[in-house]
Amino acid sequence: MADEPSASPEPTDPAQPARPRRSLGRNTLVMASGTFVSRGLGFARNAMLAAAIGVNAVAANAYDVANKIPNALYAVVAAGVLNAVLVPQIVRAFRRHDGKRTVDRIVTLGVFGSLGLTVLLTLAAPVFVMLYTQGWTPEQRQLAIGFAFWCIPQLFFYSVYTILGQVLNAREQFGPYMWAPVLNNVVSIAGLAVYLGIYGRYAIDPDMLAGAAADPGWTPERIALIAGTATLGIAAQALILIWPLRRGGYRWRMVWGGPKGELRGVTTVAGWALGAVLLDQVGVVLATRVASGANPGGIDPSIAGNAAYFNAMMLYLLPHSLVTVSLVTALATPMARHAAAGDVASLRASTVRGMRIVTVFGLWSTAVLVALAPAIVRIALPVQPAEEVMSVAYVLMALALGAAPLGLLSVFKRVFFALEDGKAVFYIQIPVTIAWVGGILLIQDRLPNAWWTAGVALALSVSNVVGVALRANGVRRRVGGLDGRRVASMAARAILAAGVTGVLGWSLLRFIPAPDPADIGHSLMVAVAALAVLIPLMGLVYWALLRLMRVPEARDLVAPITRRLRRRVR
Repeated sequence: MADEPSASPEPTDPAQPARPRRSLGRNTLVMASGTFVSRGLGFARNAMLAAAIGVNAVAANAYDVANKIPNALYAVVAAGVLNAVLVPQIVRAFRRHDGKRTVDRIVTLGVFGSLGLTVLLTLAAPVFVMLYTQGWTPEQRQLAIGFAFWCIPQLFFYSVYTILGQVLNAREQFGPYMWAPVLNNVVSIAGLAVYLGIYGRYAIDPDMLAGAAADPGWTPERIALIAGTATLGIAAQALILIWPLRRGGYRWRMVWGGPKGELRGVTTVAGWALGAVLLDQVGVVLATRVASGANPGGIDPSIAGNAAYFNAMMLYLLPHSLVTVSLVTALATPMARHAAAGDVASLRASTVRGMRIVTVFGLWSTAVLVALAPAIVRIALPVQPAEEVMSVAYVLMALALGAAPLGLLSVFKRVFFALEDGKAVFYIQIPVTIAWVGGILLIQDRLPNAWWTAGVALALSVSNVVGVALRANGVRRRVGGLDGRRVASMAARAILAAGVTGVLGWSLLRFIPAPDPADIGHSLMVAVAALAVLIPLMGLVYWALLRLMRVPEARDLVAPITRRLRRRVR
């Protein structure tokens, strides 16, 4: 990998972090490339999973609920707490002479604490399934519980992955953390290939209800093959990080104790972070319940349920994961360093730069996802019927409206945690959750069930806007301003460019020949050809409009790629 120690000598003291070796753009590019490969394989995995268990079918919704449980718990325990506080605390620890011991203690407590918690939560699988569903039959819930017993242990491996990955990030070894999910997807694809080879594709019997109650073949062996290999992939993703850590000079030793108050910063920030994520999960639970009740029998393939919401969310998060998450992860370490040194000016500059870049990119991704949603979903779900594809596409369009606000939320959250201010994140999350929950309840009350899932997605986008307004005000006070007028001017120009680009893409897609619903191969070829032409064209038009309107981020977004290409040419 590009981050191996051979590329640049490590410090002689393994307790110290690796020296900064790359610019923000190059670090982002390294991580984005790993995410790109992983997401590409993830699409293949999801397409195979949809072929195995359907999309708007009971079996698909049951597996989605079971798989959502460890991901929701991961958001609470790992992403919400560990991911938020580990980089700032590890960076601070590495600045001290005894930092290695402190980091060892953080890893020890995190790993074994996650193990104990995972055991308890796995035993509570039936409770979680009841919490996340409404209107399901006992047979449907039993299938979800069977999947959940295999899926919830993923929480432990997600936690280990996060802990080890954040040690790597604090040492500025960014590549392995983003490339490890590739192994996860390879393992999962292998398991699904075995499943499809043994049991074949999912098919709906028109004379019976779809899913668990209609399919007596959902044996423990089939459940284990689907869900067990998914958990095995997460385990491989976590454990592979041991190798780059050792190559980079860090060797973990179990340390249980230390000076009184040593981890006070960890526990204080983690407590507020946990509260904020738990608030967010209130919305996640309600969203899943509403989506699961939209089409509980799985009879109408045109009505999106919770599995369709998951598939749309995966597509929505692809550009965010490729660019925004990579950028924010690369920003987190210097932000923590500036905060630890009391350098408010540098922290403010990093924040404003991150805001501008994620806004420009997020608006372009919104234009692409809204304009080209049917073709994008067709590629992601190549063997699904046309009505299922469109049900997912509508959910994707609603989610895409919140792409730019989501990126800004990620930047602001990193600032708060770099400043060890978890309390602000918690209090700001309260009105954000209220906005999402209120929107979901309003949609469930006013719209027919066919639009519940898309409405849940739209409510999430609106809550993202509320969160940006509140967090921006809090960050502005903490760092002494956010260059508001220039950022607002840039955002207005980018919105105009994104609007023109989106209308162009949507209009040109209308000229693409309509795919033949009876010929899946033809439909897939049409979708691939359309995206291969329209996405680069929309990128070029957007970039040209930004340059015409003098938005400097147009150059910043492509600078790492153009620099690398010039070096290759030379």
